[in-house]
Amino acid sequence: MRHVSAYSLMGVSLFALMAPAQAMAQEAAPQQAEATVEEDAGEPVIIVQARRRDEDVQDVPSVINAVTAAEIQNLNLRDFTEVKTLAPGLELNTNANGIGGNARMRGVNFDTNASGNNATVEFYYNDAPISAGVILQQMYDIGQIEVQRGPQGTLRGRASPSGSITITTRKPDLNEFGGFIDATANDIGTLNFKGGLNLPIIEGIAAIRVAGLWDENEADRVRPTTNAVDGRDPFSRTKSGRISALIEPTDWIRLEGSYQYMDRDLRSYDQVESFSVVNPAAPPTTDLLIRAKDRLAIQSDSRLVNQRFDIYNWRAEFSGFGQRLIYQGQHSEQKLHSVEPQDPAVVFPGRSVAQTTDSNAVGESHEIRLQNEERVFDIFDYVIGYFDNTLDSPTDLTRPTAVRLPLVFGGGLASVVQTPISRRGGSHEKSFFGNLTAHIGEATEVSGGLRQIKYKDSSQLIVGGRLLTDNSMDDDKLIYNASIKHNFSPDFLVYASTGSSWRPGLDIVGDFSVAQSALEQSFLHLPPESSKSYEIGFKSTLFDKRMRFNLTAYHQKFENFPYRVPGSGVYFVNTTPTATGPVQNVASFNFVGAVPVEVNGVEGELSYDVTDSWNVGLFASYSLGKIKNGTIPCNDLNNDGVPDPTGPAPTLAQLQAAVGADNLSACVVNQRASFLPPFSATLQSEYDMPISGKLDGFLRGLLSYNGKSQGDPTNDFDDVGDYALLNLFAGVRDPDGQWEVTLFAKNVFNTEKVLTRTTPLFTSYQQITGFTPTGATTTPATTTSSYTGITMTPPQEFGLNFRFAFGSR
Repeated sequence: MRHVSAYSLMGVSLFALMAPAQAMAQEAAPQQAEATVEEDAGEPVIIVQARRRDEDVQDVPSVINAVTAAEIQNLNLRDFTEVKTLAPGLELNTNANGIGGNARMRGVNFDTNASGNNATVEFYYNDAPISAGVILQQMYDIGQIEVQRGPQGTLRGRASPSGSITITTRKPDLNEFGGFIDATANDIGTLNFKGGLNLPIIEGIAAIRVAGLWDENEADRVRPTTNAVDGRDPFSRTKSGRISALIEPTDWIRLEGSYQYMDRDLRSYDQVESFSVVNPAAPPTTDLLIRAKDRLAIQSDSRLVNQRFDIYNWRAEFSGFGQRLIYQGQHSEQKLHSVEPQDPAVVFPGRSVAQTTDSNAVGESHEIRLQNEERVFDIFDYVIGYFDNTLDSPTDLTRPTAVRLPLVFGGGLASVVQTPISRRGGSHEKSFFGNLTAHIGEATEVSGGLRQIKYKDSSQLIVGGRLLTDNSMDDDKLIYNASIKHNFSPDFLVYASTGSSWRPGLDIVGDFSVAQSALEQSFLHLPPESSKSYEIGFKSTLFDKRMRFNLTAYHQKFENFPYRVPGSGVYFVNTTPTATGPVQNVASFNFVGAVPVEVNGVEGELSYDVTDSWNVGLFASYSLGKIKNGTIPCNDLNNDGVPDPTGPAPTLAQLQAAVGADNLSACVVNQRASFLPPFSATLQSEYDMPISGKLDGFLRGLLSYNGKSQGDPTNDFDDVGDYALLNLFAGVRDPDGQWEVTLFAKNVFNTEKVLTRTTPLFTSYQQITGFTPTGATTTPATTTSSYTGITMTPPQEFGLNFRFAFGSR
């Protein structure tokens, strides 16, 4: 029934928006002002909720990138990962297997399939914490996005060392009927439709808002070669609907709630490039020569992912006597089914060797807090509260082991032995928090906060019916945050802040060997991470509020930061249970080492309204994180303590000779802690021009620059040179904002840059060596291909966007 009602919801909202008679009868109204944008002396002021109360972004003593609804619309941002183009130093991506996503910021890299963990950057949906995988999808009807940098946790949700990203959906308007429809099409197979409808039920007291999305595209446009089983093109389809309700029966009660569903189907292929293209010493490929610009894959079958998300979000606010009591709750369900090819070297062309994964994650959070509306003794602002969060994510998968016929019989696929693997249990986090801000005179402010965290985890990993690991955890920690700021004038302030953060130890999922060594387990079950940060900066408004110039410098030190090995990971001796007994082979996995890291960085913003019709904004970030004498998993076949350079996969005998009973190697290193470029910047500009009394024209541009970056320090072929992506927009619109037509081009110069590169792809399997009366005898074998796995910049696209709105938008 939920499927039917949700689809009906989206259909009703879009149908109502397209009803021409009703739309034309509605008088053109000025565009609804965002709740987050106000006017100060005629100039727009962005209002944020970074400290749990409305403030001008220029008054908050921290770095915040606020992405407004207007920017999302004007720059045709459809997928949430595109938000990174407006926040230099931020990287957003999703895992290819559909499980989760990642945000990286401020010089550290976090890319771990782990259980019950806090992320480096936390996400919040309407003020409640939510996993990145739910958010990093197609987006629609968004009010504002706030990217806040630096340690978080004494004011909001969960502790996170690098920052937080809050997403606020549009709220119902209690007084005015209205809505919008937005449609985008481009030349590379994208069709995107979204719309919203605002319905006052009792004017001034109750209203609902419905919104919907339908998007179809060709994912990353990587297509298979003729070796593919199905030979079909990549494909992604997303359907989503949301209903929100708001009730304000009196001036001291505010009740709101929303339900959102999203369903996504994806068929994709893993892109490859011939290793000889970048490594002249590599043997020339005897197969098809593939370059990055070809956007091709060699795998035999496609990667299939289906995701279903259901989010229930609710909030109650009660105010009186100058105080406000707020309760925020959320319940979310994430269902995943994926099929992942497990034959990267295509040893068995035309045959399917795949892993299936089914997961059903259920999360729930509750937060109650009390804060002042009127300053206490005309000096103090405070927030105190309690937070409770649970996550249960049972997962079942089957890990295949391919058995190959002898070459004399053709060397084809004899059978696939599937090993069942299950994860059970979940996490529970509780915390008390408080923050106090003292306003000393008109110019000085001192603020400080604490959070006491209590964290439990009860997850278990079961392989082949056998309990492999019991990751029970019970830990607690007190974290803090403090800042001071001083306004030398209404247009110039300086601030300094310090803060700590803590995250529970991670349990890394992906190594399912039933004979793990102590060293191996040390890279799978990590101790808690802690960090301390120090920041100093200033914010200024110049030239009669036409210019903003902000600059911040920071230093952050981590203990036990979870550094995940990049690329194809580390070779290790894997033991798999089968019906005839355990078998061993060479496998690779991105193990994680708990290492000390130091980060130093600078972030700046310079924006200027050149004229009333022309504005320019420049945002830049430099952040360099380095591991300091940290022990990480590595490939070290010659046992010299230094990670080996990139090369083909070893045989089982070679690997066992190098690692012995440890199953893998470890090295002490001093190297970068992030794969991101240390320097990145964004340049944004818009020029408006009146064409007639009823028509305005505009030109917009967005240039995203990424400096040089390193991937795996042992891989000489995965470093990335600097590059820039330019997006341009031109169009016409109604002066009152009722409609707009935009022609756009993204990646105008068709920049094709390889961003990540693995070691040469390989497939491990069991080779039949003979037959006995009781069955076949096998030995471990590995075949390495002449290709490496890559990812690259998004494809060039040219498109058209149309938007029509009426009444309350």
